[in-house]
Amino acid sequence: MDSVTYLNTNNFPLVDLKIKNSAAMYALTHGTAKKHDIDKLIAMCNVTEALMDMGNGKEYHAIFMDGKCAILAIVDRAGKHGRFTPTGPEISMLNTLMELHDAQLNVITVKDMEQAIRTVQTRIKHRHKVVSLPKLPKELV
Repeated sequence: MDSVTYLNTNNFPLVDLKIKNSAAMYALTHGTAKKHDIDKLIAMCNVTEALMDMGNGKEYHAIFMDGKCAILAIVDRAGKHGRFTPTGPEISMLNTLMELHDAQLNVITVKDMEQAIRTVQTRIKHRHKVVSLPKLPKELV
């Protein structure tokens, strides 16, 4: 794919990503989520923030913050109770965050996505401005 091609031009990678994110949400809402599911939602959250910082949807910062807080609350409870248990409002916030992420994916180029991924990788390396998982009980891994 050419780096100036819009990401939604070739639907296969985009559809695959959306299916993986939706599957993670399904597992979360049905009480079967494991670490790998939450990792996908965290990755979605981190990429959404990187794309916002690049100017893609920055006017929706409140939606991003609600979704980020929902993930953090779910992960915090999981550390205490041994299960990923979202509340109704948290599910709603994550669904809205996923809609924002999907909308971003529909308007960015491949180059934009590559830059967002590099930004997230740099932030993870320097532990700056990213959501990450704390140590979790064995049954969640």
